[in-house]
Amino acid sequence: MEKILIKQYKKPRLTNSILIGGLPGIGNIGKIAADYIIEKLKMQKLAEIFSQYLPPQVFVTENGMVYLARNTLYYKKIPGKRDLLILVGDFQGTTQEGQYEMSYNVLELLRKFDLSFVYTLGGYSTGKIVETPRVLGAVTDNSILGNLKENGVVFPKGEPGGGIVGSAGILLGLAKELFDIDGACLMGETSGYFADPRGAMEVLKVLSSILGFTIDLAEIEERSKQIEQITGRMQEDLQNKASKKEDLGYFG
Repeated sequence: MEKILIKQYKKPRLTNSILIGGLPGIGNIGKIAADYIIEKLKMQKLAEIFSQYLPPQVFVTENGMVYLARNTLYYKKIPGKRDLLILVGDFQGTTQEGQYEMSYNVLELLRKFDLSFVYTLGGYSTGKIVETPRVLGAVTDNSILGNLKENGVVFPKGEPGGGIVGSAGILLGLAKELFDIDGACLMGETSGYFADPRGAMEVLKVLSSILGFTIDLAEIEERSKQIEQITGRMQEDLQNKASKKEDLGYFG
């Protein structure tokens, strides 16, 4: 078996297409946002990617069926606008070599579909509960900054410290350096403690504004409210524990 196998299903004619990369990562923000777009826009499957760089496992469905871990590409022709491609998956590559090889293979395939820009989606961990998540950005060229700022993306000095690790960074770097394709990374703030639909929703708002398409956010907004309730209870528990410690300290 080759290290990476791509099973292509369709050969659509796409024009000036945009890739959105949303693989699992911090807070699963990229994956949640990308999966949501695929569902709401009823996107079609373009190709599946199987690789030795993914964990050696299968998933088991509720009815006992198994399927192999994979990454998947979807597409959508959008009349009057740039066509859309989305990369989602069960995992990122598990090694440095895997990250580079899988990202390169995706870009090599998609340049056949007139790929002209790459957005990667991810999470920016704050290590604490965020009430109003910001969307941080990073770009491959200064000319992109203005449009992103106008649509609510922020570029705080020195953030993200340490750069962008994993697929969200490698896809952008390879696209720019080897394929001469510009791009941007959109990172929703998140505690990083759990899958965070609230941070993903903020990324979706920004992305839909930038690309000029309408997407129904009602479902993810409801999921975000559920997370708010959970985090609210967590904060109450922490405050109660802190109060008890203070009381014990007084009597000690």
